[in-house]
Amino acid sequence: MAVIRLTKEFSFEAAHALEGYEGPCRNIHGHSYRLFVTIKGEPSEDPADPNRGMVFDFGRLKQIVHEEVIDRLDHALMLEDTPSCSLCSQLPEELPNLVRLNYRPTCEHLLADFAARIAARLPEGVMLYSLRLHETATSFAEWYAEDNA
Repeated sequence: MAVIRLTKEFSFEAAHALEGYEGPCRNIHGHSYRLFVTIKGEPSEDPADPNRGMVFDFGRLKQIVHEEVIDRLDHALMLEDTPSCSLCSQLPEELPNLVRLNYRPTCEHLLADFAARIAARLPEGVMLYSLRLHETATSFAEWYAEDNA
């Protein structure tokens, strides 16, 4: 059977600040992120499989991405949690939408994190092929499995 790629698009709103950055992105600001998740595999041909003819159910992919990415970050403020993070020390610990990350919340780092989280949840025979994260309408970063093997 042929190898097929499936892509599903997601969106979420989040804010971040790149402390120490020399440009305006050092300030807290938000984005309307668009995330494209592409997986690949061969469609099941097992007559007993309710998903026969599919590589993977889009609804199940949606569930995984929501649990690993969207539910964590939608309407959140993402900050790198370092001892020198002045913003972290100024905000209350219990701020419900503050997500403290062990990396700088750039598109590039977010993609590497998303890739690890999503790939770990895919079943055998289905692999994460690529991710594309739009930070703005005209700016995006991409992650490809073949580049990260």
